[in-house]
Amino acid sequence: MTKSLTTADMERMFEEVKNWCKWGSDDERGALNYISSDKRARAAALVQDGESVSCGLEFPTRPAPDNPNPAQHMMVVAGDACTETGVPGMESAMDYIGVAFHGMAVSHIDALCHVFVKEKMYNGFDASDVKSTGARKNSIMAGKDGIAGRGVLLDVPRYRGVEYLDINEQISAEELDAVAEAERVEIEEGDLLLVATGRDARRREKGSWSPREGLAGLNGHCVPWLHQKRVAVLGSDGISDAIPSGNAEGWPMPIHQCGIVAIGLHLLDNLRLDLVAEACADRNRWEFFFVVAPLRVARGTGSPINPIAIF
Repeated sequence: MTKSLTTADMERMFEEVKNWCKWGSDDERGALNYISSDKRARAAALVQDGESVSCGLEFPTRPAPDNPNPAQHMMVVAGDACTETGVPGMESAMDYIGVAFHGMAVSHIDALCHVFVKEKMYNGFDASDVKSTGARKNSIMAGKDGIAGRGVLLDVPRYRGVEYLDINEQISAEELDAVAEAERVEIEEGDLLLVATGRDARRREKGSWSPREGLAGLNGHCVPWLHQKRVAVLGSDGISDAIPSGNAEGWPMPIHQCGIVAIGLHLLDNLRLDLVAEACADRNRWEFFFVVAPLRVARGTGSPINPIAIF
């Protein structure tokens, strides 16, 4: 049985995994610094047959228990009024989208200004550096040139021999090692690590549910593992954190709190991983070239994404 983490345990762990000033006192990239040009080039060489697989969910415009604030998609000019463009002879259709992407429904990336611990964010910057006009430090512009490298999928349901993890189940660091061993893949410095819980399969079988009911994910003991492995980016079909994660007061989401704030780890939340899991299983290969392209939102706390795995 996994030992419960206390508040003192979490505070000590937070200090032990800090990467603050590792890349300089002004650094805003965090663990993205582990992805060198050489690592990107070697990751691109993983492409063999050229098949590309999206790891993004469809734009969630319909209300659901896990989508209480649906994204907006509406027409500005539709086909039944295609001549009303204001430009004689030009016929077209145009639409509008709007989204509050943080939450449990939109595939997105969390910038390093998204979470604070004791009113500090990654590298010791003050929470007050995120103002009503946006983030002055640690914005999503750290990924403005795209994030690309070696993607690795750890398919936990496949390892357990089930379709999905239930909402009260957690993943330990020991299990991450066991899944990697079973897949014959080694987690390397600079990897973009994806951990599947089978959320897509559970949603298809049982429908959407409120994450307040629970959500499978990593427990707090995985934090030192992520730090030791020098993972550059962590993604999940959930939000990486198990909900609830434990009983440590003040630490409801240790992967977010320690990962983003201490390690400087960008998180990819609410991915769709069933299709990439099928592609991996078909090839018996769990590594691929992985590309994430955040929107260039100056002072943004993150961005909607459609990450692409290329085999």
